[in-house]
Amino acid sequence: MFGAEIVSLERRLGELTLVAKAADMIGVFTRLRDSAALRFEELIDVCGVDYSAYGSETCEDGRYVADVAHAGPRFAAVYHLLSITRNQRLRVRVFAEDEAMPVLSSAVQIWPSANWFEREAFDLYGILFTGHPDLRRILTDYGFVGNPFRKDFPLSGTVEMRYDAEQQRVIYEPVSIEPREITPRSLREEEYGRH
Repeated sequence: MFGAEIVSLERRLGELTLVAKAADMIGVFTRLRDSAALRFEELIDVCGVDYSAYGSETCEDGRYVADVAHAGPRFAAVYHLLSITRNQRLRVRVFAEDEAMPVLSSAVQIWPSANWFEREAFDLYGILFTGHPDLRRILTDYGFVGNPFRKDFPLSGTVEMRYDAEQQRVIYEPVSIEPREITPRSLREEEYGRH
């Protein structure tokens, strides 16, 4: 039914995952929804994924060893579909081919529920969805720089934002984070709890 449009189809842990080519994703989605044999009428979820460290294992000293499980493109959108008619679920993974600017087609015209999910993947991972009717940030501030769910996003920033009541606007100030010990006191102090 799909031929070369499908990269792989795999069943693991009782779940079926289909990997489709980015160039063919809209055609694949349309057939998954409209085919009488499939009838995936409902889009349950879309999530972005950063595969840059996928499959990495941690050594005892906390370092990552080489990524052996994933050697393909870095960013993907994963679509979770439901066929109410057939009582079946399907996961469809589509990889964006360009790591510097990940771009996929929007599925909003096929499943309107993709709207906010794709906005979330855009906001948190930086995946652009061409043809999306309103692609803008949904969870972070409009002036926010970067995509916080990317694996290379810094853990602490250089500015913080807050609302200033006198100026009646959001202002940005240099961050003032004091380093602190995050190990629980019971593990830091040998005598804790022995009295």
